[in-house]
Amino acid sequence: MSIKRPKGTQDIVPGSVEKWQYLENEIRKICSDYGYQEIRTPIFEATELFQRGVGETTDIVNKEMYTFLDKGNRSITLRPEGTASVCRAYVENKLYGQPQPIKLYYLGPMFRYENTQAGRFRQFHQFGAEVLGGDNPLVDAEVIHLIWEFFRRIGVKNIKVHINSVGCSVCRVEHRDKLQEFLQDKKTDLCHDCQVRFEKNPMRILDCKNPSCQAIVTDVPTTLDTLCGQCAEHFTKVQKLLTMAEIDYHINPKMVRGLDYYQKTAFEVIAEGIGAQSAICGGGRYDGLVEEIGGPTTPGIGFAMGIERILAVLENQEKDFEEDAEGGVVVAALGDLAQQEGFKLSTELRQAGISTTMDLMGRGLKNQMKFANRQGARYVLIMGEEELTKNIVIVRDMSLGDQTEIPRDKILNYLLEKRKNSEFLL
Repeated sequence: MSIKRPKGTQDIVPGSVEKWQYLENEIRKICSDYGYQEIRTPIFEATELFQRGVGETTDIVNKEMYTFLDKGNRSITLRPEGTASVCRAYVENKLYGQPQPIKLYYLGPMFRYENTQAGRFRQFHQFGAEVLGGDNPLVDAEVIHLIWEFFRRIGVKNIKVHINSVGCSVCRVEHRDKLQEFLQDKKTDLCHDCQVRFEKNPMRILDCKNPSCQAIVTDVPTTLDTLCGQCAEHFTKVQKLLTMAEIDYHINPKMVRGLDYYQKTAFEVIAEGIGAQSAICGGGRYDGLVEEIGGPTTPGIGFAMGIERILAVLENQEKDFEEDAEGGVVVAALGDLAQQEGFKLSTELRQAGISTTMDLMGRGLKNQMKFANRQGARYVLIMGEEELTKNIVIVRDMSLGDQTEIPRDKILNYLLEKRKNSEFLL
């Protein structure tokens, strides 16, 4: 019996990985443009980090975490999300001692045990960003603008930002009371999970995906009904800034997000026309999280988006991932002596920074040309016994379809000149 990959995982093989690399390059560029630095945290953490940070009443903690005891009998969890880990690193490495705010981004795998479906995996990958140490509404607006600009750059169409304010620890008390009062006589009609949430954290009921629960909360009191003065002012300023930035946003008073640490601004980015899984990015402000996990009082805001989900959207919207320019060189050597000289030439070109591939299978010229086409090569350098005797290399331009003979000792400078004139990618 053959061994197969675990359910909910995937192999990202050549032919697909280039799309991932494209996205990763765009992510690194936009984060650099906005002044964010990369952070890399462990793939597993102490389970307590997520219980305290994410929230014990969330589906992630209750149902989806991969948790196990290690050989030291410590409870360890594969990270289900990135924010708690970044905040832990912020505290442990004393980044709060540096000039604030600290702007960080991450790329990496996350793990949740959930039902697999289109766009959902048990090992999935996220791009996320966090800003720690800034409570100005300008920070909220800039974070949302980064997301908006990122989607514009990679060509995602028909998106809308949904925003809400979920209040703070002060005004959430009033909302909790009103919510429980509204749901009291409907409690038995809620799903089992929401009946538990009714006592522990009733706001989580608003995030339930059960259709019967969604029907019950149609006219439920929202967080916007109970915002304190400070939260209301903050939310108004965020809206004004988003309008100034010409971001298409919609106020969604029932959006609370799926994690307990959110306060004040919460948001999602919705892509139209891609089915039920239409949210492609989510985030919000979490001003109490750093303090909750043992750090100093520190405001924070961030977001995360699934790489798999973004690729699915781009595919649905028929994104063309092909590069406009062709790249690289293939050395096609015919015969043992030519292969030895071709190996030497390949080494010289690579040392000069020229992307070079050599046929390693001893194919005939016709098949080597097919190989070069599959590689997307701009130039093929052909070497056989006759070329060795004449001390030349035949250079075939795969774009123009013509070829020329270049002296062997001139080939490197010839290709460097082509690169200088941007005639091919290296």
